[in-house]
Amino acid sequence: MLAARGVAAERHPGRYTDPCTKEETMQALSPEQYARLRELADAWTGRHLKAAKRDPRFNPRLTADALCFQRHGDHLLGALVTPLSLSLVLLPEASPPPAQSTRRVSLPSGDYAFRAEQLDETLWLWRCELLDDLSDLGSREAASRLAQQLMERVMAPAAPDDRTGAG
Repeated sequence: MLAARGVAAERHPGRYTDPCTKEETMQALSPEQYARLRELADAWTGRHLKAAKRDPRFNPRLTADALCFQRHGDHLLGALVTPLSLSLVLLPEASPPPAQSTRRVSLPSGDYAFRAEQLDETLWLWRCELLDDLSDLGSREAASRLAQQLMERVMAPAAPDDRTGAG
């Protein structure tokens, strides 16, 4: 069952190697940025996969994937799909804050609470978990579509009475 945390999703497929939103103001990421996104997925796998396999929500059809990333200020913003969850992620350039630090980020659809997470000695991120159970997804393609829908929803302006965000 998909358990939503503040954002419902419902649109089109995408992978981090492809533009996820049509002709919006997205600029192509550099090869170095794509490599960084691959590192992010690999680092999540290295740090969390063994424990994730023991979690009842674990979906063996999914792998860690960094999808639909775009520039957002000094960060890259996108979706991290794992065999357990779907999260918004901000990848910063600066040095990491103390572990478990939190910050609120304003996006077009509302404000989101992010928590700092260190994946390895050199890689850290800000993460906001939006869906905490992906056990019903049947494939990586379905996860990609869900990430696309999530990013379209998050980056679309909210109606004036609907700026709830997550967290």
